[in-house]
Amino acid sequence: MTSGANDKILLAVTGWDPEVWQTEFAKAAPGRKLVLDANTDKEKIRYALVWKQRQGSLAGLPNLEVIFSLGAGVDHVFHDQQIPDVPIVRIVSPDLTMRMSEYVVWQVLDHQRLGLRYREQQRQRVWREDRRQPAAHEVTVGILGLGVLGRDAAQKLRMLGFRVSGWSRRLQTIEGVTTYFGKDGLRDFLKDVDIVVCLLPLTPDTKGILSMTMFAQMKAEGPLGAPTLINAGRGGLQNEPDILAALDRGMLSVVTLDVFNKEPLPKDSPLWTHPQVMLTPHAAASSSPQALVPEIVAQIESYERGEPLKNIVDRAAQY
Repeated sequence: MTSGANDKILLAVTGWDPEVWQTEFAKAAPGRKLVLDANTDKEKIRYALVWKQRQGSLAGLPNLEVIFSLGAGVDHVFHDQQIPDVPIVRIVSPDLTMRMSEYVVWQVLDHQRLGLRYREQQRQRVWREDRRQPAAHEVTVGILGLGVLGRDAAQKLRMLGFRVSGWSRRLQTIEGVTTYFGKDGLRDFLKDVDIVVCLLPLTPDTKGILSMTMFAQMKAEGPLGAPTLINAGRGGLQNEPDILAALDRGMLSVVTLDVFNKEPLPKDSPLWTHPQVMLTPHAAASSSPQALVPEIVAQIESYERGEPLKNIVDRAAQY
């Protein structure tokens, strides 16, 4: 493929300041025009950068060739029922991967070292160390989803001495990590985990997977008590009433949630005030224009040299 002097790139986003992306694109590719209005010279638009784009905002672009998702997940792209039949590319960035691994390691260590318990003791001005903190090698961390993010997090946790297992739809092999796959493998995976980290994509098959059905398959007791849940994937993966019920019944001991069914989380949600819940505002691995724009520009340039696109989304699987 070759680029034309008048080719344009559409930025179709909601919830983000477009000026930041425009500024970074001007630095990385000063010869390319980033536009916000698809109705202006729509026949000149060859690429689209999207994040929760409005319904139909990509329709009617006769020369659109590639859609780039400005996030690790792509479920937001498929909310639009008028997606053109062109390749959709996921963002895979070292910056994004490292940010997610930092978040996972932070939360795993916090739960292993009884962080919520000690913060509550601080609030109450209570000095008490009457519960042993298990060593990392005594704790099994299970990662749901072994894509780029899951694999990197697994390797970082292994370096800290945790026993690590992982589950994915298809068989994966990671040195030092016990891996499972498929429906039968999920049952075996759940039997031995102390901390479950969910990094799954949101697809029709994974929607609501973090539910009472799953929690009932997990072991009742381990070195941290009942299992711990960390979800930094997508809000649609979790059944929030089931999570609260599992906490109240002692099926889960503590949970960290970075994502929710409705965002921002409604102020009347009981998750805000539950003493065994740690919340973060979808901040585990925020997309940074400064880090992602050069990756996108490099993809466009390699594509125009005739090289194949990387990280193309499987439309049938939706990830």
